[in-house]
Parts: sequence; structure tokens; C-alpha cells
Amino acid sequence: MSELILDPHQTAVVVIDLQKGIVGMLGNPHSTPDVVKNSVHLLAAARGAGAQAILVHVGRSPDGGDALQMTVEEPMRFAAPPKPDWSELLPDLNRQPNDLVILKRQWGAFYGTDLDLQLRRRGLKTIVLCGIATEFGVESTARDAYERGYEQVFAEDAMTGRSAEGHANSITHIFPRMGRVRSTEEIVAALGANRRAS
Repeated sequence: MSELILDPHQTAVVVIDLQKGIVGMLGNPHSTPDVVKNSVHLLAAARGAGAQAILVHVGRSPDGGDALQMTVEEPMRFAAPPKPDWSELLPDLNRQPNDLVILKRQWGAFYGTDLDLQLRRRGLKTIVLCGIATEFGVESTARDAYERGYEQVFAEDAMTGRSAEGHANSITHIFPRMGRVRSTEEIVAALGANRRAS
């Protein structure tokens, strides 16, 4: 396992879908409260080190007309219509004025958003990914980031999936081919080490 070295001025912590309508829906193998706690820890470390915090959430227009309408064998279904605050970011994330907020319309945070533009114009070459769900929003974003040439670090204990098996598949078989899988504490230490060295 290679040593993790992060330059905060070229790094963004990208938090996927920690919003009111999603956090209560799933949590395997890590509990949602643990994922939120670790993501908040990553954000605080990023802000303190001068890295960019990026908060991603998913939403739809009031009429739902911008939702994908495709024939699939296992559609995403809601038990009831989403509440009005479904897309709101969790207050725990402690949104700051310099944080970027990205509204997406499907799993991945790049398609149909200005995430790539915001990263490139700020000279951000490395993204630390965390959030929910590992095998959907996080993995979809990671695949797009990989194809765009971004260095990636995956905070394994700051993400969780619909199932332990789905999470494990991403962590074990997908993410190591696109970047480095580390714990929250390892990433926080890497951001802090840069400050101590400068």
C-alpha cells in the first residue's frame, strides 16, 4: 500500500448525497450515523487544510420531468412521495460559504453538472470521495472521475451501501483500479501532514 500524500490546494473532498431524504434509507456495512460522522470529520480536515469541500445532493424538478424514464428490471421506488425537504443537505455537514454545492439529477455527480468545470478551474486534481451509496452515487461519480483523469482516494468508512455485498464489491474490486482506498483517519492525517511539512 503506497503512502498517502495529499496536497490540500489540489484536493477536493466530495461528499455524495448526505441529504435528508437518503440518509435514512440504507446503511450497510457502516451505519449512516458513522458515515455522517466520518464525512463531517473529513470536511473539517479539508477546510482546515485549505482543501475544497464539495457537497453533492440529488434532486428533481417538482413535476419529476427531469427524472430518467427507462425500462429496468429493478426500478428505484419510493414507499411514499418524497417530502419537500428530501433533497436538503444534512445540517451536520456545516456548510460554509466557500463550500461548493452541486445539484445532480441522477447517480453520478459529473453528468449534467458543472463539477468538472469547478474542479479544473480551481486546479483540483485529486478528489476524496465519500457518502451514500457506495455502489450507486459514489461509484458512478468515481467512474466518471477516472475517465476524466482525476486522482482519487476513497474513504471506505465514510461511505456505505444498500448491501454489505455491494459495498464490498466496490471497495474490493472497483475502487482499487481507479485510486486508493483508505480510512477516514488516514486521509485526515495525510491532509494534516502537508500542513506540518510546510
